[in-house]
Amino acid sequence: MSVQSTLNSVIGPDTPARVDGGGEYLSRNPANLEDVVARVSLGGPEVLPAATEQAQRAQREWAQVPAPVRGRVIAGLGRLVEANKESLARLVTREIGKPYAEALGEVQEIVDTCDFFLGEGRRLYGQTVPSEMPDKQLFTFRVPVGVAVVITAGNFPVAVPSWYLVPALLCGNAVVWKPAEYAAGAARALAELAWRAGVPKGVLNLVYADGEATFQGLETALAAGTVNKVGFTGSSAVGSQVGALCGKHLQSPCLELGGKNPMIVAPDAELDLAVEGALFSGWGTAGQRCTSLGNLIVHRDVHDEFVRRLDAALRSATIGDPTGDVLYGPLLDQKFADNFERILGEIGDHHTVLGSESVGRITESAPRKGFHGDPASGLYYHPVLLDGLRPDDHIFRNETFGPIVGVSTYETLDEAIELGNAPGYGLSAAIYTTDPATAFRFRQGIGAGMVSVNNSTSGAEAHLPFGGNGKSGNGSRQSGVWVLDQFTRWQSLNWDFSGKLQKAQMDVDTVEPELDFRLPPELGGAR
Repeated sequence: MSVQSTLNSVIGPDTPARVDGGGEYLSRNPANLEDVVARVSLGGPEVLPAATEQAQRAQREWAQVPAPVRGRVIAGLGRLVEANKESLARLVTREIGKPYAEALGEVQEIVDTCDFFLGEGRRLYGQTVPSEMPDKQLFTFRVPVGVAVVITAGNFPVAVPSWYLVPALLCGNAVVWKPAEYAAGAARALAELAWRAGVPKGVLNLVYADGEATFQGLETALAAGTVNKVGFTGSSAVGSQVGALCGKHLQSPCLELGGKNPMIVAPDAELDLAVEGALFSGWGTAGQRCTSLGNLIVHRDVHDEFVRRLDAALRSATIGDPTGDVLYGPLLDQKFADNFERILGEIGDHHTVLGSESVGRITESAPRKGFHGDPASGLYYHPVLLDGLRPDDHIFRNETFGPIVGVSTYETLDEAIELGNAPGYGLSAAIYTTDPATAFRFRQGIGAGMVSVNNSTSGAEAHLPFGGNGKSGNGSRQSGVWVLDQFTRWQSLNWDFSGKLQKAQMDVDTVEPELDFRLPPELGGAR
């Protein structure tokens, strides 16, 4: 058994002696449960408020650092992550079971995010606005919000946090980051790189706590006025509670929540391409992405052939040890395995189960053909392709967060759009078609914040807005310039140098038109 030294919260430059009132958590390798990646000392409800107080003090000085200089710190973070890319990816694979190729991509996303935002340090533009009165100038400025509490899930343990941390720090905010316990090692690694890049420890604070202690601590900190922004990535159920708590304190959080992402397969779709997209987005990372494919909605004319091809592709896909070339590895943690077991209990008699030889955990008595590695060592589950899904099925209407995808059929595009919107989520959606009109009509009708044509529901680029609507989020967006509105507030400046009081809307010169004038006959007017 390989065990790291105990990981503690890091609060300010000098962490208080007691930050471990919440007990200990063992972060295990889900591909090899005997491998303890990190012992994590969890804080109690008092730790997060203590961290926000430290952050509040540190933020004032950090905000005085010129934005281009903060941009150079972000540049340094990008170079440090790039230099440690393989090491960080291996840690991600070990701690959450993500296939190594995907883990490398996740780390690259941090580099891309840093590369994009390092230049924003020189582009935090405001405007010069013309006044309606003479000898007066109007300006707008972006100013940091203050202290941001960032709470992230562990399925993307380093990339998604970077979507919050990088722009928040660049804009002059201090951050208190609470990662998922089961991804504590990867979080500490990313935080260490940020500190080494020049981010002061009081400006970036790392808090380890369970969900209950975090919520209690957040409630206390919001009431005390030491939090100015909350960023949350996680389930829709918890996001709703976080949103309600923030609303009570007149704050608008950045919520990036779950999804039940539809993929439409039109009758003119290139089926092999659609199969490839469905395979990656439905079962890649064992279906544990917020953008994972949830419902396949396939036109009746191509349903049978598409399902046949997808079933064959899924049965031949390699599953197993995430250090190898596999479609997916284990589930992230025991709590997700337990939830997936409950989801499997929703399979009914009207469903046709495809995709593998068995359903449930992969074991010696329920083997998976072509499995790579030892299934007994980790949280490995058979992939499920469920045909015959109905709109009133639990699996159709709810996020499953596991390697299961259902198939429904449609006849008209309007019906497909209605089915795609029915679960009430609105994160990601895709359509496979060769008809531009179909693609644009789908985009107009679907409620998702992100739409793909002839591509999977998964996959984000660092310079596009990321986020959802409905049960997938509150309309906030991450990535690209759009996230700047989450971590800055607009401030206007009204500068009057006329030497007298000029009152807007009252002391304004006007030019009155001759509204009764009509063109004369020689210029085309009436005779």
